[in-house]
Amino acid sequence: MKPVKVGICGLGTVGGGTFNVLKRNADEIARRAGRKIVVEEIGARRENPAIDTKGTQMTSDVFAVATNPEIDIVVELIGGYDVALDLVMTAIENGKHVVTANKALIAEHGNEIFEAAQKKNVMVAFEAGVAGGIPIIKAIREGLSANRINWLAGIINGTGNFILTEMKEKGRDFDDVLKEAQELGYAEADPTFDVEGIDAAHKLTILSSIAFGIPLQFNKAYTEGISKITSEDVQYAEELGYRIKHLGISRRTDHGVELRVHPALIPEQALLANVNGVMNAVVVDGDAVGQTLYYGAGAGAEPTASAVVADLIDVVRTLTADRDNRVPHLAFHPGSLYDTPIAAIEQTETACYLRLSASEQPGTLAAITSILGEQGINIEAIIQKETSEQQVPVIILTQKVQEQKMNDAITAIEALAEINGSVTRIRVEQL
Repeated sequence: MKPVKVGICGLGTVGGGTFNVLKRNADEIARRAGRKIVVEEIGARRENPAIDTKGTQMTSDVFAVATNPEIDIVVELIGGYDVALDLVMTAIENGKHVVTANKALIAEHGNEIFEAAQKKNVMVAFEAGVAGGIPIIKAIREGLSANRINWLAGIINGTGNFILTEMKEKGRDFDDVLKEAQELGYAEADPTFDVEGIDAAHKLTILSSIAFGIPLQFNKAYTEGISKITSEDVQYAEELGYRIKHLGISRRTDHGVELRVHPALIPEQALLANVNGVMNAVVVDGDAVGQTLYYGAGAGAEPTASAVVADLIDVVRTLTADRDNRVPHLAFHPGSLYDTPIAAIEQTETACYLRLSASEQPGTLAAITSILGEQGINIEAIIQKETSEQQVPVIILTQKVQEQKMNDAITAIEALAEINGSVTRIRVEQL
């Protein structure tokens, strides 16, 4: 049977890994796909000296790959937004199937990309965009297709997880660990996407759409980072029997679908609490199967290449099927997506951890608890640390409360003359 010809755009870490896996495992891949998959052309602005591309056609113009009549599938691994979007749309317009690892592109432009792909009867595969080598998209879209998904929660950014793990295990400060993460190559020179939750929100947007059958709505995701977490917070959480993780959480509720990324205290015995270092993990709760856990490397050359090549095999297997007989891009057929709203963060209900600095004088704690009581907020635990200073740290763990009520309570507490600075609030998730 005629080989399927692939064009790879981008020869960086993932592009190089993809080329190597396709070359090294060519026979095994052909046995799985039913025909050979060969790299016809590589488009990259610069060569990767670590990759032996001898014998493979090279070009510095990625759009030449997208319009090459010999190529069946374009693999977009250049990253970013504008050029990547133009490249993918050009490939689709030219009747090429597309495989991408670009979670930002799918989260922010996926709706228009999938619409264009439907019209041209081509596939767009993006397993590598979420959690690297973990086949989480395939698991939800296909393996759990019998289930009504209730919720999912995951550690889906390895950089943030590495930082929080080091803070817990070694008592280090955030800034100190972030510097090391940058030196190790886990974090970029500008770490905003990782530590402020934008990267995780891109991934969660995709998972939420697949889980609940709704359009991609990244602009409605609530996003909060970990840069304000202190080593003291990590220590206090442990004293209370919790660990702090940076989670992406999506849940079906009466108000709509929750779509939120933020730090959270989770019980120390929970599965996700024991995912450390740069590893990723996602827990999915379905009505039939219950909870299932997906764990593995969330980044890296060959773990991500594993997902890219798996997508290539899937595309090759279904090349002769028409669009109505393929697995839908977002798990549900395009005409069956619901317009379920994304719930406002103010409607979310969680327990909360509060840390505040209060003057050590009679009546201060009573004033704080009175404010919480006025908002109907019940207290689970209080820790008041002994200190020789005039200001003492007070840690309060509440029971579940609506976000808006907690916002109002925090505003009132911060207005007390006895309170120094702002109140730190971290949500608590029992999972």
